[in-house]
Amino acid sequence: MFLSHRERHRTERVGWLRATVLGANDGIVSTASLVLGVAAAHATHSNVLVAGVAGLVAGAMSMAAGEYVSVHSQADTEEADLALERTELKSDNQGERRELTAIYVDRGLDPGLAKQVADQLMAHDAIGAHARDELGISDTLSARPIRAALASAGSFAVGAAMPLLTATLVPETALIPVVSGTSLVFLALLGGLAARVGGARITVGALRVTLWGALAMGLTAGVGVLFGTM
Repeated sequence: MFLSHRERHRTERVGWLRATVLGANDGIVSTASLVLGVAAAHATHSNVLVAGVAGLVAGAMSMAAGEYVSVHSQADTEEADLALERTELKSDNQGERRELTAIYVDRGLDPGLAKQVADQLMAHDAIGAHARDELGISDTLSARPIRAALASAGSFAVGAAMPLLTATLVPETALIPVVSGTSLVFLALLGGLAARVGGARITVGALRVTLWGALAMGLTAGVGVLFGTM
């Protein structure tokens, strides 16, 4: 009797981690940049908040739609490949066995053992074996459009709420420095957290997210200043 030893690897987090981090990062950067750009154009405090709320709603919906379409395209491609593989298994089963055997030989098994492995796996779950080892499709990494869309929209809204809440609480005179400063802190925390969950260096993750965010906010504020003086 074999005891199951279940290990949890970071690749299992790739799908939701990517969508969540991307959504939260975009929420902070785009909303903070929008708030700073409008504020730099000498808009009133209420106009800045209206722009921020509009940016939050539009951005969350855009993220959800974009992620859904993108991941659904991946899911459609995977399903088409699986359908083709099912057809080939019915029309040329022996050829598919040889193909799977060759894959295992390329990975280091001797031909006899590779044939045994291929035969046993195909007897157990032929389409699953070919999906995993020929096409690279697995349950862990397969496309899940709805989950990705919800994760992106929700994380964008959470990220966008941070600079928007800051803009709501601070007076108009301190809006630009406070929103920019706190947003950079939020980005650093997000980058560090994402790096920690993904197993990367926390400092590097925080730094790269913060630098890109600072560039985006600086450019948008510059556009606001330019148009505010016209």
